Amino acid sequence: MCHLLHSCSFCSRITRFPRYNDVLKLLETRRGRCGEWANCFTLYCRAFGYESRLILDFTDHVWTECFSQVLGRWMHLDPCEGVYDIPLLYEKGWSKKLNYAIAIAKDGVCDVTKRYTRKWHEVLSRRNITTEPAVSAVLTTITQECRRGFTSQVLSELDDRDKKEKEVLERDLHSTDDGSISLPGRQSGDKEWRKLRMEFGSDSLTCSSCPVRICIDEHVTRIYNAFHPVLTQFVKEEHAKAKAIRALKNFKGIIMDVKNSPFKTRKVSIDSVSNSTQAFVHQLLPSFAELLDALSLKSMMDPDGKVDICLAGDPVKTSLALPVVLDALDDMVHNLNKCDNFGEVSFPLLKSNRIHSGSVLASGEEFPFGIATSAFDGIQTSKWEEPNGAKGCWIMYKVKDNRMLELVAYEIMSANDAPERDPMDWVVEGSNDGGSSWHLLDKQNSQIFEDRFQRRTYKITSVGSLFNVYRFRFLAVRDIQSTSRLQVGSIDLYERSS
Repeated sequence: MCHLLHSCSFCSRITRFPRYNDVLKLLETRRGRCGEWANCFTLYCRAFGYESRLILDFTDHVWTECFSQVLGRWMHLDPCEGVYDIPLLYEKGWSKKLNYAIAIAKDGVCDVTKRYTRKWHEVLSRRNITTEPAVSAVLTTITQECRRGFTSQVLSELDDRDKKEKEVLERDLHSTDDGSISLPGRQSGDKEWRKLRMEFGSDSLTCSSCPVRICIDEHVTRIYNAFHPVLTQFVKEEHAKAKAIRALKNFKGIIMDVKNSPFKTRKVSIDSVSNSTQAFVHQLLPSFAELLDALSLKSMMDPDGKVDICLAGDPVKTSLALPVVLDALDDMVHNLNKCDNFGEVSFPLLKSNRIHSGSVLASGEEFPFGIATSAFDGIQTSKWEEPNGAKGCWIMYKVKDNRMLELVAYEIMSANDAPERDPMDWVVEGSNDGGSSWHLLDKQNSQIFEDRFQRRTYKITSVGSLFNVYRFRFLAVRDIQSTSRLQVGSIDLYERSS
């Protein structure tokens, strides 16, 4: 632990600000700057089984890198800014004058500055602490000491990976930068503090400073689609609505037990739950197989009839999916209670063909808990919040791989609190040229969300039009006199089935 002392130039009062390295202490205090954020985030990455390291930027910033087995390389992750795999953020977005960026891992240290610059000759002129050979020698010595006692096989694997990384760094250093992609200035930290550090970049603090974010939500769509065989089975066997609701609640109880079990060894034995749940399992669990698969779970039955629900794949995928399916089950029960004709399985009871994995850009967002992709993550408790959106703002969704889709419906859910921030008037537009021109798809006025987490469904009346970008322009909130903010719990887009 260290202590920082700040003396106010106006009142001369001295404020003590302790800096902690112990992650347990950080989780208790929940205070800190980039070093504390990176420290906690790196711990979480390692707890989830990802090989991770801290990146120390000598111009006063710290972030994380994780090794991706899928990509076969190290990925840039900045928990302070909520961005990933955008290594040029600091030089191009923040206008940082980088000099040294050193990766610190449990198996060694290395210089990764070249990953974060396309202006190496300028950076080289600022690297004046010592000579380049001296830097290399010091880092090599530290790495050798860290790897003392490693087996020859492990050393060989690490050396091979180090060699490949150096080749990638040299290759990327000379790659052509896409000048059409603009990156934002620093988003975290007090406004005046960022001004003093001159880390706004080339942008001012306007609504255009948000980064483009990628939606990691394929699991949400898979979960929604997986309710189809469940509802079909209910209708086929002519279950009463009350019995169907009871079956969904029984399944939710099983999923809650799975959620409360250890992360890496999630497992629930059905014979340890209530008799009513056991009866449900033997009658209806087969129809839930697709839903379990969407959660990276599986069911196994032994010769005695005992059924276990356990992990079938990556525990991280299960952890991401569990809160989504619990919210979806609550929503399904809610919709069934309102359903007059249970024999007809259709939208919004059945939410098929949800669009997923696109990229999102918003006029503004609240960091870190109100970023734009929170509107598409399938979790009730998260939300997109626009700090200056009460009188007008927008959020734009670009379809993955520029596919042309026909939007047939969309849902908007109110957020967890502050009904005065709910959207009231908006228009939905589509673009077939990447956002250069827009076509009106839907317009809504005086929409009131009476409850928190309330979903409202809207169908698109125009037929046959294909677009690759969709934009929501929110024109006013429910009570524009009492807030400057707009917030949306979720937005779900649905395409026409092929």
